[in-house]
Amino acid sequence: MSDQKTLWILGAILVLLFFLSLFTGQMHISFADAAGWIRDWIAQDSLAPSPKSLVFFDVRLPRSLTAVLGGTGLAVSGAVYQGLFRNPLVSPDILGVSAGCAFGAALGLILPGSPFGIVRALSFAFGLSAVGLAAGIARAVAVRPVLVLILAGLVVTSMFNALLMVLKYTADPYSQLPAIVFWVMGSMHRCSWADVRLIAPVILMGLTLVHLLRFKLNILSLGEVQATSLGLNPRRYRIFFISISSLMVAVIVSACGQIGWIGLVIPHMARTLSGPDHRVMIPVTALMGGAFLLAADLAARSLTAAELPVSILTAMAGGPLFAYLLYQNRARGWI
Repeated sequence: MSDQKTLWILGAILVLLFFLSLFTGQMHISFADAAGWIRDWIAQDSLAPSPKSLVFFDVRLPRSLTAVLGGTGLAVSGAVYQGLFRNPLVSPDILGVSAGCAFGAALGLILPGSPFGIVRALSFAFGLSAVGLAAGIARAVAVRPVLVLILAGLVVTSMFNALLMVLKYTADPYSQLPAIVFWVMGSMHRCSWADVRLIAPVILMGLTLVHLLRFKLNILSLGEVQATSLGLNPRRYRIFFISISSLMVAVIVSACGQIGWIGLVIPHMARTLSGPDHRVMIPVTALMGGAFLLAADLAARSLTAAELPVSILTAMAGGPLFAYLLYQNRARGWI
């Protein structure tokens, strides 16, 4: 299958899932209803909104957009990290960004009187702080920078996970602890237009920059010596790609909670379809990531009467799928 045909098929699947997510849920909404509301909106008709139209425009539409943006950002960040560190087992939280976000959110949830905007701001700030701390440790060691950066990320992740456990231990078991646990598990149920306005500029900027410089990622994946011999500054571009990817992950996790497996599994699926060339792999990864999280969120709010955390479904689907990809590609040299 040609690369162009693959992109068209994946794009069609993403669009189909997006429209399906708008009309699927506990409240039935027909296509005719949605068409009428959109027609009234275009005509600037000031009729009083119905409960169904509020659900469609203020709940499902921003939620689906957030799922597409979040899945795309996590998947592309995973592809960037795997190419940058030349390690197929690397995921976007390798430098501690997810652990830092989780600690920041938990801290905001136990502070008295904190609005949810403060929770997300603390999550975002501590996520970026975790990456900065890992980079600072690696720079202080200054020996085999790529390997030390991964080890520093493990140290920072362990530290923030320990701090998160302290907050869980001290939290009120009847109100604060369930909120922390549910947030850490990841969910789209709180997503609104405010989240879309927050996430969209960061994700679109990050995707654009990664797409424009994806050929640089091909060179960096060859190794530091080869990249230097080809006239590329590995340190400068490594910092750039880490900064962009970590920023995307931090803003997604601060809005949706921790959502695992997408940044690990989707790049492998894209590599299986398109090969290791990032010039083709990055667009394929973006489309697959958006479709995967959108499908997981659709299942999370449709399978049972009580909504499931989306990370449960991404783990249930991602684990076996990753094992299958490991077996299928065992002789191709990509894994």
